[in-house]
Amino acid sequence: MQVHEKQIRIRYIRVLEKFFTRTVSLLKLENFDVDLFKERTRKNYKDLKRVDAVPLHSPYLTSLTNFLNKTLQYLEAHSKDFEDERSTLLKDANTIQKEKNKNSYSKDKHKKHKFNDGY
Repeated sequence: MQVHEKQIRIRYIRVLEKFFTRTVSLLKLENFDVDLFKERTRKNYKDLKRVDAVPLHSPYLTSLTNFLNKTLQYLEAHSKDFEDERSTLLKDANTIQKEKNKNSYSKDKHKKHKFNDGY
């Protein structure tokens, strides 16, 4: 039985987003622990490896992939307290979330100049 390409793509995107949200929630913890972060991130990455990688082209999805790569890179080589890496990852995460939400916000320009027929 062959799984449809679209299903594979959607599954990959969902797992990518799950990795992203889990990583960000770990980064935002007040009592942030580097060892716990490493352990959980590696576990989340194993979940991601179970799914076939698919080429992604939208700005949001490519930034998710870049975030994943940067996170894994920081796991291998990082500073002693991980604070610089943590702030960089949180900043990137914020940018990614803005990219995702960009399409849902639309400011209603010239609101007062709309046609009003008096009813």
